[in-house]
Amino acid sequence: MSEKKLAIIATKGSLDWAYPPFILASTAAALGYETQIFFTFYGLQLLRKKLSLEVTPLGNPGMPMPMAMDKWFPVALTALPGMQSMMTMMMKKKMKDKGVASVEDLRDLCVEADVKLIACQMTVDLFDMDTSDFLDGLEYGGAATFFEFAGESDICLFV
Repeated sequence: MSEKKLAIIATKGSLDWAYPPFILASTAAALGYETQIFFTFYGLQLLRKKLSLEVTPLGNPGMPMPMAMDKWFPVALTALPGMQSMMTMMMKKKMKDKGVASVEDLRDLCVEADVKLIACQMTVDLFDMDTSDFLDGLEYGGAATFFEFAGESDICLFV
C-alpha cells in the first residue's frame, strides 16, 4: 500500500489562522502521511524566521471574547487603536495557560517530521518580499509545483 498524502494551502497570516495548517500537517505526518503545505499570499507570514502574528476580533464574529464581550461589546469598537494588540496578548496568555503549543513549536514539529513547506514564488515576487526573512530550506514554487503533489493527494485542504 502506498503512503497517504495530504496537501494543504495556507493563505492567512494571523495568529488564529496559523494553527490549522501546522496542527493538521504535524498530525498527518505523525500518522504517516506524506505532507506538504503551500503558503501563498498572507500565509507567507507563517514562514518568517521571526513571527509577529496577531489575532483580530474585527470581522471574526465566532471568536470567543473575554468577559463575554462578544455579548455586550459593540463590534465596531474592536477597531479602536490598541484593541488588536490587547486581544492578541489575551489570546497568547490563554493559550499558554491552557498548555497550547506555540506556532513556532508546531512549525518546528512540521520541519522535524519532514513536512515540505513551499513558499509561493509569485506572491514573494508580487510583494517584493525578502527571502532572507524566511526560514532556511524552503522550496519556492508556483501553483504548478503545488498541483504536482496535490493532484496525487488523498486529502487536499484550503485553510
